[in-house]
Amino acid sequence: MSDIADAFPLLAQPPRPRPASVNYGFSGDLADLRACSAAIRRGSKSFHLASLLLPVRVRQATHALYGFCRHSDDLVDDPRAGPDALDRLRDRLEAIYAGSPAAHPIDRAFARVVHDHAIPKSAPLALLDGFAMDMAGRRYESIAELKDYATGVAASVGIMMAMVMGSGDAPSLARAADLGIAMQLTNIARDVGEDARNGRLYLPRAWLREAGIDPDAFLRRPIFSPALAGVIRRLLEEADHHYRLGHAGIERLPPDCRLAIRTAALVYREIGARIAAHGHDSVSHRAHTPLTRKLALMLSARHTDAARPGPGKVDLGKVDLGKIDPGVPPDPAAAALVSQAAASFALTRKAGQDSAPPPAASAIERVTLIMMRVEMSAREENRARRLASRRKAEALA
Repeated sequence: MSDIADAFPLLAQPPRPRPASVNYGFSGDLADLRACSAAIRRGSKSFHLASLLLPVRVRQATHALYGFCRHSDDLVDDPRAGPDALDRLRDRLEAIYAGSPAAHPIDRAFARVVHDHAIPKSAPLALLDGFAMDMAGRRYESIAELKDYATGVAASVGIMMAMVMGSGDAPSLARAADLGIAMQLTNIARDVGEDARNGRLYLPRAWLREAGIDPDAFLRRPIFSPALAGVIRRLLEEADHHYRLGHAGIERLPPDCRLAIRTAALVYREIGARIAAHGHDSVSHRAHTPLTRKLALMLSARHTDAARPGPGKVDLGKVDLGKIDPGVPPDPAAAALVSQAAASFALTRKAGQDSAPPPAASAIERVTLIMMRVEMSAREENRARRLASRRKAEALA
């Protein structure tokens, strides 16, 4: 892809191989991927659970992608990192796309992913731009401005995920962006109180004023009120709009990837349902989805109509997903990213980079395997706690 990258500067150069002597004769790729997998286990239990449903060919790339995103987020949030943390991340991203990643396992793994899957530099740059908004303490006047932020920190990741799965046409990328926006709006609705106590406000200021709430006064003293409940409900309704669009595009993904993405979408939307169950109070209460409910949603996700209204299904509203045209244009906030990613994807496919996705694996086999892994993990955690308690007792004795 080197010649293509020269002609299309948003694409990554192939990463330079490390000397075999550095890795005792091995490439070191596996060690890099293990570091990325550890990051996803620590960073997001829901995302990690969904990623286990992906085929290995996609899961490893997904972990590398998430590893870079999570590492970048943690670095920017670390008060010890200093004000130039974002500049250093931008320099590392430039090195990644130049084929000379820093001597860090996550950088090396991400460099292989962006090259192998023709991910344009504009996608991870949008992610860093979203982090810059956080560092600047930006406030959002309208829902359109908030979606600009959500596109940077979440829709960009959805677009990269779709490309890793091999779905890089514009309609697929637009729906992936919708899912990213929906999930970020859900996160914002869940963390209203926690964010305010940390001096951050993501709710559209115009919406707050329309509800009779002074945004600055709320930041000084974040308390729940029926008026605030209406704003949070309105935000979740906006998220649902994007969930519907996102679900309509899942069938455009390779068959062996649909279960994982449908699971992730259902688990995230469940957060909104939990917020609603507490009267849309996310100031004094932070919504939490138990593991048992996540597993139930994972089982529900095996059905292609899991998000349609009906007995035993997850209700996404009265809109029939089957009547939503997956070719609806992307949200204006994500339109430029979708266009650039689709262009790079099309360019590499013309150069013969395409490969047909393998046939879908048995969904029930993978779900069973995941549940066995979860149970085994719980047993190991209980065993570790018992061992720690025993050692503590021995030390006291």
